[in-house]
Amino acid sequence: MASQVELTRDFINDLRNAIRNGEDKVALKMIEDFHAADIAELYSDLSLEESRYLFMLLDGELASDVLTELDQDEREEFLEVLPGEVIAQKFIDYMDSDDAADIIGDMSEEKKQEVLLHIDDVEQAGDIVDLLAYDEDSAGGLMAKELIRVNENWTILTCLKEMARQADDVDEVYYVYVVDDGNILKGIVSLKEMLLNNNSTRIRTILEEDIQSVRTDTPSEEVAQIMEKYDMVAIPVVDSIGRLVGRITIDDVVDVIREEAERDYQMASGLIDEVDESDKIFTITRARLPWLTIGLGGGILGALILGQFEGSLRLYPEMAFFIPLIAAMGGNVGIQSSAIIVQGLANKTLRTDRTWQKLGKEFIVALLNGILLAALIFLYNFIVSDSFALTITVSAALVSVIVFAAMVGTLIPLLLHRLDIDPALATGPFITTMNDIVGLFLYMIIGRGLYAYFQG
Repeated sequence: MASQVELTRDFINDLRNAIRNGEDKVALKMIEDFHAADIAELYSDLSLEESRYLFMLLDGELASDVLTELDQDEREEFLEVLPGEVIAQKFIDYMDSDDAADIIGDMSEEKKQEVLLHIDDVEQAGDIVDLLAYDEDSAGGLMAKELIRVNENWTILTCLKEMARQADDVDEVYYVYVVDDGNILKGIVSLKEMLLNNNSTRIRTILEEDIQSVRTDTPSEEVAQIMEKYDMVAIPVVDSIGRLVGRITIDDVVDVIREEAERDYQMASGLIDEVDESDKIFTITRARLPWLTIGLGGGILGALILGQFEGSLRLYPEMAFFIPLIAAMGGNVGIQSSAIIVQGLANKTLRTDRTWQKLGKEFIVALLNGILLAALIFLYNFIVSDSFALTITVSAALVSVIVFAAMVGTLIPLLLHRLDIDPALATGPFITTMNDIVGLFLYMIIGRGLYAYFQG
């Protein structure tokens, strides 16, 4: 059984020497206890030629598992140097249809056709072509064609024989799906029920009809939410008229959840495209620049606002010391509020029909936090400052900025969600920039008014 391994520098050097000297048996012996994920990890430590040489030594099933474990960029780089015939017969022939479709789907049209033509199993090639027609972010794009299906009119004995035949093509048997003569999904049948009943019993009398399923056009995020809600390890996929066409397993859903989390995190960090540290400099720059440009614009607007209140700052220069505090507090509160809303929308725990109730709750929370923090800054200024006007100004502005930031941080994600725009856009630079600008404006307006009142 493969166990977790540690790739030391000495091990990598020894493996490289075995590869360079053509010592195939030695190289294979060194990785015989490795899991496919551990072998894939070797890719980053070996040259492209060394990786190709090592991977081609593996048997077909292990080689295909290793290929699916590689990052997309690494996999594309690796497959680019291999002929279509080798890809088909060394890797694709041993894969489930969903994994094969994912890998072939990333190829150029020319390479894609070359690989498909060299797949020996015509039925598998047909399944892959069918899957390539679906949107990659839909249930159809996630599903695999391999599953166990039985007819509702069969006896238990017939089912067991058919299941034994079909099981050769399925790595993990989670459920046995029951269909009618038209391949319409009717439910599932458990192995326990089969064992507890007579071999002549018809499947339709013991099947479970109340099951969850998704259509081929169901968004992948919704699939993940359904499987998480009902604690499912696999879910059947049907077409528009209810015919069983595939299944989605938990490992595919975990990938969806991870990718969505990474996308939301990057979006909240101000990246417009999904990027990786291994991407080219231009790609990373292009992903970062738009939000940085917006931040630059926000900074310019902030400077213009301060320019409009230049006279007030000249008369009351002590106000300038608290500009960073006001801006920072507004940005922090806005990000906190928006992050909670985005999380609630993502996991479906937030009901969008209770917008006003949520706004009211956030208003109260922000007001309480604002009062408590304003009291602390009031106490600080009262002790260290000889200007009572400054003490009142900073405290009043802090309450106002915190309440405003919380309202914006709550409302913007809800608004984006209603417009079918990813609410993760609301977090990070967007909220921070908006609150910086408005926070400065509120601070200067309140300061001008209160200074005029106390000194007038």
